[in-house]
This record gives sequence, structure tokens and C-alpha cells, in this order.
Amino acid sequence: MAAKEQHGLLGYFSFFYSYLGNGALVALGTSLLVALLDGFGLAMFLPLLSAAGQGTGAAQGGEFTFLTNAMEAVGLSVTLTTVLSVMLMFFTFKGLARLGMEYYRVVLQEQFITSLRVQNLQLLAGCSYEHFSGAHSGRIQNTLSGEIVSINQAYVNYFQMLQYLIMTVVYAGLAYAANPGFAAIVVLGGLLSNLAFNWINRRTKLASRELTAGTNTFQGFLIEGVSSFKFLKATNLMSRFRDKIHRSILLVEKQQRTIGLMNGIATAVREPLIVLVVVVAILVQVSLFEDTLGILILSLLFFYRALTSVMAVQNCHTQFLSVSGSLENVQRYIGEMQDAQEEMGGVVFESLRQGIVINQLTYAYGERSVLKELSLHLNKFETVAVVGESGSGKTTLVNLICGLLRAPAGAIRVDGVDINALDKGSYRGKIGYVIQESQVFADTIYNNITFWDTPGAEADRRLHRALQLAQAADFVDALPSGVHTIIGINGVNLSGGQRQRLAIARELYRNVDLLILDEATSALDSRSEKMIQENIEGLSGQLTLIVIAHRLSTVRKADNIVHLRSGGGYEVGTFAGLLENSPGFRKMVELQAI
Repeated sequence: MAAKEQHGLLGYFSFFYSYLGNGALVALGTSLLVALLDGFGLAMFLPLLSAAGQGTGAAQGGEFTFLTNAMEAVGLSVTLTTVLSVMLMFFTFKGLARLGMEYYRVVLQEQFITSLRVQNLQLLAGCSYEHFSGAHSGRIQNTLSGEIVSINQAYVNYFQMLQYLIMTVVYAGLAYAANPGFAAIVVLGGLLSNLAFNWINRRTKLASRELTAGTNTFQGFLIEGVSSFKFLKATNLMSRFRDKIHRSILLVEKQQRTIGLMNGIATAVREPLIVLVVVVAILVQVSLFEDTLGILILSLLFFYRALTSVMAVQNCHTQFLSVSGSLENVQRYIGEMQDAQEEMGGVVFESLRQGIVINQLTYAYGERSVLKELSLHLNKFETVAVVGESGSGKTTLVNLICGLLRAPAGAIRVDGVDINALDKGSYRGKIGYVIQESQVFADTIYNNITFWDTPGAEADRRLHRALQLAQAADFVDALPSGVHTIIGINGVNLSGGQRQRLAIARELYRNVDLLILDEATSALDSRSEKMIQENIEGLSGQLTLIVIAHRLSTVRKADNIVHLRSGGGYEVGTFAGLLENSPGFRKMVELQAI
């Protein structure tokens, strides 16, 4: 697949070819066949005029006498009936070839778009967390959705442009065979028309790039608006945020108007240019070369076909440039994502047998140290809490344990194996992760917990067991549709505590070995917090638990507590031990009045 950004006609062809392979060459070959069949059909006008008694003579056909020679070689006399029949045959075959060309183009188009969508999704899924955390959400959204539509249009216009270009070359060659001097007019007309379109192409390409950038920004604002809808509505900030989005829409519309104007100009001048060159061609042919009627008609037919193809090339090129910004954006996105793919490791992880050992772990963001020489043993079935001030590295530590961030070699070992050597897919398949803003989806409770597992007796059994362990069975059973209740966008139809219990149930349904609760109770009311705390205590000894907690009352019964200090310092001990030996931890307890 394409690994870097490609520019220019050949560069763009290389990009498309990386997805279509030799199918792209076959598509262009069918264009050549269509043009040749059309040209031979037109060339039959010379023997047609001769057979009709117009006095042109077959010999006046120049390089096209091979057509009448071929007819005579197979025993066909050059009569009006046979010439008309052969002409009909050429145009019939041309029609069939064109049908095949158009159908094959659609097949390749579907293949290209499908391959591109699948690749982009695979690249996003395989992207490292470090890269994703710094990515532009609007750009990702726009690239995976709206830009694909524009890329589809770019593909259509690009290959239509190449097909018309091939036809132009064929018609120019046929015009040269009929009358070399006339061919020079075709070339000159094409060059002059190209000069007329250069300015249009430059403006269109610039506007396309700015349109892509503006759409990325708009998509980012839209995502933020949807996720922050409740806050914006409750604080009456919706109108101000709406105005911000409106300004980005106006910028997008401005570029769309520019592109539309350029396309309109290109369309408006195309036909006058064709007629102008046709008029000049007729005057030159009649006044200077004094060609016969037959040659003049044939030359004009080839000329008109060639110039029409030239104008079609220009039109397709302009249309292509109008979406070229999207193509360049997707190429850059693919290249960046390919460079950002995560190293997955090769050691398959089946289950946690002994535990996780952290030894002298140091981690920094640039010049800012977060963890310094941290050492910790997390044995199987133990519950370890991680506490500390904001910015002390709690979530960073968990991200390192999950393999989302790459730990220094040998700093984290899982059952004695360096975490970097583990196959990340199988390892994370045994990790459950519940965050403060519990991740739920606008679907049924059943699908949220089973994650769209195939319904059946086994799935139902695991589902109800997970609901019981998460203390969510009672409130789910009380809902009108039970597990088939749709919870709405971001679980808007549920309370915070209910969403958290569903999130915990989903991880328990997955039958994980290690369950991480990242600030799982900090946004809950006291009653919901107490229920989640009971969840944690009920799961102790059944799972290996890591609990990041802001409220220390949640982790009083943890086997060990890691107290992280800003700047990288830390302490490890039980709640009672830290309360006695750590002034910082004791101050946290006093502030929370535990």
C-alpha cells in the first residue's frame, strides 16, 4: 500500500496503482480499444463517400486504405451496403467495449474505496497510543468519513482524465494519418487551451487544500460539541460555541464557492474554445491545403473528436484538482499512520500466572519527569491502589502497565517476560479498563456488555453473571426492556453510577485477569461510590486489581497503596502503614476527613 505522499500525474497514478495493481492498466487499455474502434468507424466515411459516388476515391484515404484492402482480402466488395455494414460493426464493437470499460471502472472504483477504507481502519486500530493522544480528532474523523467521498470523486475524475487523454492521443494519431498538417492544428489547439486552463487549475488546487484544512477543523469542533452538549447547554455557552462552529462553516463555504466558480469558468469557456479552433481549422484546410470533401470531413471528425477529448481532459483535470486537497490529506494521513504503527511483540499471553514486577521504572514527557526509579510487585489476585495529586503520574503508570506507553527495556515484567516482548493483542485481551467517564455506546445494555457478541445461552449466562458481580442486575432488571434497553448517546438515559457498573460488567464479561479502575468513583455520588466500593471489595481475591483513586476511602482495604508524589517520588505500603509513615499521604487523609 501507498507509504508516502505522491504528487504529479505519475505520482497520483502510483498511489492508485498501489491499490488496483494491473487492473489500472487494463482499464486504460479498454480506453485505447474504444478510441481505436471509434476511429476506424469514422474512417469508413471515405469508402462510404466513394461508394456513394462522391468522387473521393478510396485511394484518397491516405493511411486508411488498409481498411478497404482488408475488406477486399476477405472477399467483401467495396459497395455502399458492405461499407455501411462494416461501419456499423465498428461502432457496435465500440459500444460493447465502452460498456465493458464503464463496468470495469465501477468494479475498480469499489475495489479502491473498499481497500482504502479497510486500510485506514487497520492503520487507526494499529496506531500507537502515543501518536493517537497527540492527533487531531477532527482530522481523523474527516479523513475516515468525508474525505473518502472526495477521494472517490478524485479517483473517478483522474481515470476519466487518463481515458480522455488516451483518446486524444489516438485521435491525434488518426488525424496525422489522414492529414499530417491537420494534426499540427490539433496539437496547437490543445496547447493553447491548456494555457487558458492553467490559472483555473492553480486556483482550484489551492482552494481544495484550504477546503480540506477547514473541514478538518469543522469536524473537530463538531466532535467536541457533541461530547460537550450537556455542559454547553447547562451553562448557556451553546450559542458561543455555535458561533465558533458557524465561523468555520463560513470558511469552508468560501472555499467551496471558489471551487464552484473555477469549475463554472472551465465549463463556460470549453465550448467556445472548441468552436473557435474548429472555425480556424476549416479555414486553414479550405484556404491553404485545398483538401477534397472526403478528407476534409474525415479530418474535421478526427479533429472534433480530439479537441473534445482535450477539453474533457481539462474538465476532468479541473474536477480532480478540486478534490486533490483531500487526496493529499489522505496520503499524508496514511504515511503518518504507517510510521506510527505500534510494535506488537511476539510472545503470546494466555493468562496472568504470577504477577507484574516493576523495577526502577523511570518515565518522562520531554524534560518533565513523571516517574523516577519506581519499583513495585503486583502479585496475582492482589489489589493495589495508586493515589497522588493530579499530575503525579497515576494514569501514566497504568498506561505503561497496559503497554499503551512503551516502558524502558526490562522495567516492567509480566510473569517474568519483558512487557515489550508480549503480543499486545493477547495481553490486552486479558486487561479490563474502567475510566472515570465510563465508555458506553448508544446501543442496548446487552450489546454494551457483550460488545456485540453472538446471542446464545453461553453469552446470556456470562452476561447475567457479570451483571451480578458488578451489582448492576437489580437496576437492569427493573428497566422496561431489561438488557435490551437502549441507553442513548454516552448513556444519557442512565445515571453515572449505573454507567460505571455497566462498564465494570463489560470487563467482567470478558473474563479478564487484570482489572484497572481509573478514578472510577471520583465523579459519583456517595451512594454510587459506596456501591462501586463494594464491587471492588467483592472482586478482591478473584481478580488482580489496580485502582487509581482520588477518594482514599475507596482503597482503605487494598493490599498495597502506591502514593505518587509530584516530580517522581513515591511510597508503597498499606493504608495504615502510609498513614503512620508518610506525611504527604497523612495530609491527603486529613483533607478528606477520613
